[in-house]
Amino acid sequence: MRGVVFDGEQIQVVDDLEVREPGPGEVLVAISAAGLCHSDLSVVDGTIPFPVPVVLGHEGAGVVEAVGVGVTHVSPGDHVALSTLANCGTCAECDRGRPTMCRQAIGRPGKPFSRGGKPVYQFASNSAFAERTVVKAVQAVRIPKDIPMPSAALIGCGVLTGVGAVLNRARVGLGESVVVIGTGGIGLNVLQGARIAGALTIVAVDANPGKEAVAREFGATHFLTSVEGVREILPDGADHAFECVGRVELIRQAVDLLDRHGQAVLLGVPPATAEASFLVSSMYLDKSILGCRYGSSRPQRDIALYAQLYREGRLLLDELVTETYPVEDFEKAAGDAEAGRVARGVLTF
Repeated sequence: MRGVVFDGEQIQVVDDLEVREPGPGEVLVAISAAGLCHSDLSVVDGTIPFPVPVVLGHEGAGVVEAVGVGVTHVSPGDHVALSTLANCGTCAECDRGRPTMCRQAIGRPGKPFSRGGKPVYQFASNSAFAERTVVKAVQAVRIPKDIPMPSAALIGCGVLTGVGAVLNRARVGLGESVVVIGTGGIGLNVLQGARIAGALTIVAVDANPGKEAVAREFGATHFLTSVEGVREILPDGADHAFECVGRVELIRQAVDLLDRHGQAVLLGVPPATAEASFLVSSMYLDKSILGCRYGSSRPQRDIALYAQLYREGRLLLDELVTETYPVEDFEKAAGDAEAGRVARGVLTF
């Protein structure tokens, strides 16, 4: 079968990939569409260290082909969106509703694939850039069949991360103010999360002025090409500032933009050894710097919720899909993503 494999030196679209059958508590999914996220490219450039060879992709949707023993919540033929959280479901963190903190879901890459008889790693417990993948049952969330697959694919990472950061981690309140630095796939979802939460002032900041129209479509009330004008809109600062790029100087700017009791939420992914600085004295008025993994999401709950919000016209998905590419055009899709020409490119099988 076809898949996108990174061997540590180059990316290839191969046709000789194999995947094993699902074991107990697992699901085999035929991937229909998969979003190309910058995290996939970060594996290639070394920003996210990961063992190789690896099948890339982590934002996918497809159709259940087979289920392992003990799986009852999905059946062959069901449409599913996939999460990256291979959480155990039984530890203390899972039990208190914090599956993103499950230690079984962090740093334990599996090898369900093989190529030429040699094992191949699975990225983010998902590997959606393959015609078929095997995931834990908890990662497959049934969705209505009327949701287009390219749109459904984006729920599993960009939407869970961006909207979840607003609703689950920051808990933005009605009438509060939000600044979003970076309006790529994650930033756009932060914008619409803030809109859904009822934020009054939503300032989008992106160096590319061509992104203003889409930023406003997703919920921005103001658009700036730098943070310098934020204080003119919010003289006292912002209740919430989200850094969605992954640059340490922008993290500092997010912190400096906060009002009293404000929160800076870090969503962008800088290199693993990157260090950021802030004025300690600026933090004493109950300000906070919050890390956020995967939107502090609970995928079985949140994916179903976001699917319903989409069907009601309250959450935008179709508008996120800038362009679709057959998997054979991965190189073009990656180039468009790197150049910022697309909010989200989607590979199709």
